[in-house]
Amino acid sequence: MALKAGKGAAAPPFLVMDVIAAANARAATLPPGAILRMEVGQPGSGAPRGAAEAAIRALQAGNPMGYTEAFGLASLRARIAAHYGQKYGVAVPAGRIAVTVGASGAFPLAFLAAFDVGDRIAMAAPFYPPYANILAALGMVPQMLACDASTRFQPTLDMLDKLDPRPDGLIVASPCNPAGTMLAPEELAAIARWCHANGVRLVSDEIYHGLSYGTVAESTAAAFSPSAIVVNSFSKYFSMTGWRIGWLVLPEDLIRPVECLAQNMFISAPHIAQVAAEAAFDCTEELEANKAGYARARAALLAGLPAAGFDRIAAADGAFYLWCDVGHLTNDSLDFCARMLEGAGIAASAGVDFDRDRGARFLRFSYCGAEAAMVQAPARLREWLGR
Repeated sequence: MALKAGKGAAAPPFLVMDVIAAANARAATLPPGAILRMEVGQPGSGAPRGAAEAAIRALQAGNPMGYTEAFGLASLRARIAAHYGQKYGVAVPAGRIAVTVGASGAFPLAFLAAFDVGDRIAMAAPFYPPYANILAALGMVPQMLACDASTRFQPTLDMLDKLDPRPDGLIVASPCNPAGTMLAPEELAAIARWCHANGVRLVSDEIYHGLSYGTVAESTAAAFSPSAIVVNSFSKYFSMTGWRIGWLVLPEDLIRPVECLAQNMFISAPHIAQVAAEAAFDCTEELEANKAGYARARAALLAGLPAAGFDRIAAADGAFYLWCDVGHLTNDSLDFCARMLEGAGIAASAGVDFDRDRGARFLRFSYCGAEAAMVQAPARLREWLGR
C-alpha cells in the first residue's frame, strides 16, 4: 500500500549540490588540484582567525554552549545592530535583529511569518534556487520576472507596475546570485517604497554585502522601508559557511511572529558559532585581504575568459560569480557543465538551476576559491574548446 507523501516532498533539487557531489567523486580519482572548484559560493579561506580563536577560548573556558535565546546572544544582536549604524548610517534597534541558522534558516522563518499558502511572491529570474524551492515547499507560488542584461538582471519599477494583480511579496538581491549585479541605492529605495505603498512585502537578500567591486554603492532596504525584511549572513564576506550563522532585520509587526516560529523550528542558532560570529566583526583586515583576492581572481577571469569563448558575461558588480551566456556554445548547460568537468577539470553550475526557462544557455562560475586555482581556468577552457 502506497503511503501519502506531502507536497513538500516534491521540492526540486538544488542542482549545485549535485555538482558538488560529482566534482568530489571526480576529484577523488585524480591528483590534488586537478579539479578547479568553481561550482559553489563557498569562500576557500575559511573563518577568519580571530573568529576561530574566540570559539577556542570559549570552549577552553568551559562554556557549556547551551541554548541561547531564540533570537540569539544579546551581545551578537547588539553588534549586528551597531554594524547598520557604522556601515549604512541606519539606526536599527537590536530588538529587530534575529540571529538565524544561516540565511538558509532565515528564509523559511521570513516566508512563514509574512505569507500564506497560495500567496504569490515575485522575484527576478535568474534567481537563487532555494527562494523558489522553499516557497513551493511551503505552498506559496513563486512568480518569475524575466530579467536580462538590459535590466542588469534586476527587476525594475516598470516590471512591478505591470503586475496585475499585485504580488503578495517581492524578493530582491543586491548583489545577486547568480549574476553578481547590484541595484543602485536610488533603485533599491524606489522598489522598497513601491512595495510599502502597494502592500507588497519586500524581502531583501543582502548576504553578499561587503563584496562589491565597481561603482555601485551598497545600500540596505532597512534604510528605505519600515515593512521590509532584510536577510544577511556570515557565510560570504565573513567566510563562515559551515558555522551556519545568519540574521534577519525584521519590521516591528513580524518580530514576535518570527520569534515564535524560531522557538519551535530551531530553538536557537548554535551557541559556539554565535561566539565566533561576534568576533568576526573585529577581523576586518583579514576579511578585506580575502576580498582583494576575489577581486584579483575576478579581474583575471574577466580578462581571460573572452579569449576562451566566454565573452557574454553579466556586469559583475559584486558577490563572487560570473553569469555567462553560452548559447553560442551549447543549448544544454547541464550537459555542457558535465563535459567541462570531465574534459577540462572545471566544476561550474548549470544555468538551469537558476532560470528554468532560459538557463539552458547559461552557466555560473564561482571565483571565491583559491586565487591561484581560479586564474588557471581560462587556459584550461581554451585548450578544452580548441581555441
